[in-house]
Amino acid sequence: MELSRGHVKAGFEDVRRVFEENFADDGELGAGFAAYQDGECIISLQGGFADRAKTRPFDEHTLTPVYSTTKPIAALVVGHVVDQAPGITLDTRVAEFWPEFAAEGKDDLTIADLLSHQAGLCGFEERIDPSLWLKPRELSAKLAETAPLWSPVPDGTSGYHPLTWGYLAGEIVERLAGHSLGTVLAEDITGTAAGGDDVIDFWVGTPESQHDRISEIMRPKEMPKLGDLNRYNKAAFLTAWSAPERGTKVWREVEIPSANGHGTAQSVARLYLAFANQGVVKSPLMSSETWNDFLTVRTTGQDRVLPFNIEFAAGVMGNNSGFYGPNPNSWGHSGWGGSAAFGDPDNRLSCAYVMNKQSAYLQGDPRAQRLFDAVYDCLD
Repeated sequence: MELSRGHVKAGFEDVRRVFEENFADDGELGAGFAAYQDGECIISLQGGFADRAKTRPFDEHTLTPVYSTTKPIAALVVGHVVDQAPGITLDTRVAEFWPEFAAEGKDDLTIADLLSHQAGLCGFEERIDPSLWLKPRELSAKLAETAPLWSPVPDGTSGYHPLTWGYLAGEIVERLAGHSLGTVLAEDITGTAAGGDDVIDFWVGTPESQHDRISEIMRPKEMPKLGDLNRYNKAAFLTAWSAPERGTKVWREVEIPSANGHGTAQSVARLYLAFANQGVVKSPLMSSETWNDFLTVRTTGQDRVLPFNIEFAAGVMGNNSGFYGPNPNSWGHSGWGGSAAFGDPDNRLSCAYVMNKQSAYLQGDPRAQRLFDAVYDCLD
């Protein structure tokens, strides 16, 4: 089988070479890479296999779970809903429309505080029934009654919420729009609900009808490096109840906007184009005023959960790390195992990398880094 399929625009041939080197040098199983510039898909590459038995090609229709690379896409849905809700802004207190959330001293937390990982609800120290993760409204109710793990909240620094973030975001959308986050995404942004010629093939809550297209994940052999352990990253990652079983039929179908978005590299890159194009995907997702508020940096400095200094706007990371290309003005995010995407407003560029052989990297997987670097080398 050929190492890569798909197309690259003239002048970007080196990106294909680097993509193929990831298979030859790093033993990729299956992967996709895509880039948009000025609204044009300039790169769409796929290679390898969608299953561990190597019987299904990883092609342009293969869906892959991108884990936390889902978060900025879900955040765009929240921003879209906030922009449409009368009298609501990102600085509205969550308790105004979700009264139960005021419990345990959380009454002053705003929508922006939750989206920027400042709620202090990064996990549960006390045991919960792990099946709650597959019941979003019940899990959200549990979060509403839970005390923050640090105080005061917010304080301008983040404590990454790997899973709980999605339940908070989902409940905000449910209460403001009267529909689930995945439904609003499908109806208002991607078009998967109606179908047609201009569908963006990305799902939060993937119906059974699409499961045959989902790639099989090969999990890493080592744990991600969390740095010094503390009560926050233990609650977020290391308890026996910190996550549901991933990859099951139910896990694919339930909406977990922090972690179980399924898509192609091309669909992820097209959605991240919002961060390169003033909030426009097919059309503007929100007003310019809301967009500027959305990209206001809310936190800086050492994260409490992850071993990184992170700048968070409303659910998307700034590029102070340099993981998302050389432009410090880019916005991006990574997902468990190696997926990553970003939007660069100065170059009007977005890129996305997806794969099914996971690494132990939380951010900065070398496979994605090499591809991002190759794109910029071709731009120069």
